[in-house]
Amino acid sequence: MRSPRVVKPMIGISCCTKQFGIFGMPNHAASDTYVRATDEVIGAVPVLLPANGPMADIETLLDRLDGIILTGSRSNVQPGLYDGPPHAEGTPEDPARDGITLPLIRAAVARGVPLLAICRGFQELNVALGGSLHQRIQDLPDRMDHSTPMQPSSRIRQSKAHAIRVTPGGWLHRLAGATEIAVNSLHNQGINQLAPGLVAEGVAPDGLIEAVRVAASEAGPAIGYVVGVQWHPEYDWRTDTLSRAIFEQFGAAVRAYADAARLGGVSIAAD
Repeated sequence: MRSPRVVKPMIGISCCTKQFGIFGMPNHAASDTYVRATDEVIGAVPVLLPANGPMADIETLLDRLDGIILTGSRSNVQPGLYDGPPHAEGTPEDPARDGITLPLIRAAVARGVPLLAICRGFQELNVALGGSLHQRIQDLPDRMDHSTPMQPSSRIRQSKAHAIRVTPGGWLHRLAGATEIAVNSLHNQGINQLAPGLVAEGVAPDGLIEAVRVAASEAGPAIGYVVGVQWHPEYDWRTDTLSRAIFEQFGAAVRAYADAARLGGVSIAAD
């Protein structure tokens, strides 16, 4: 007699528009690190979400997905989406990615679909919910240089760069078991105005917000598990306890959502 087949949850992973090959053909791409974390830590099925802008069928995606990972990228969120000044010449943008991720975030939050936002995804989460961004933190007075170290060694580029102060009693504090943690740092943009409904969970020494969660509201609909980090836990989950725990907790929320959806229930929140 056959054992019942285990149906794994499905996690959407946001892609970027990138050019590959000798002819520079446009492709939809996400780094292997996110796929491996989904496969090996969460035990879910990774589904790459193309950066197809307004052609994306958000409701159909959310009908089928049990969670979403918003990935990092070299490209920056378009400043017109948060009433910012134009980017400096040569700054990479990806309008097609913005065109799917921002409405996807708003719809996922409204539905209670678990969401983990990383680096650019962290910035997208803030913009999608009404916040704004600094475009080049390293150009601001009294701020650290948070940008990617120009080193050929990935071990150096992705190593811990600075500490962050963790909000006592919050989601990240409970997960890390500490009020200070070390993180890598590979970004130019960062949160300026925090979006309404987001709660800061960790702050860099220069005051830049590095971790957030969407707060539950007693007046509104049930809020699911939605968290974001400015750093890259997908780089070192094999060696870093907290990085692995971030994916494990997200995976638990994804499975709870998938089980509840099959039973007609509701999802769980990060707080």
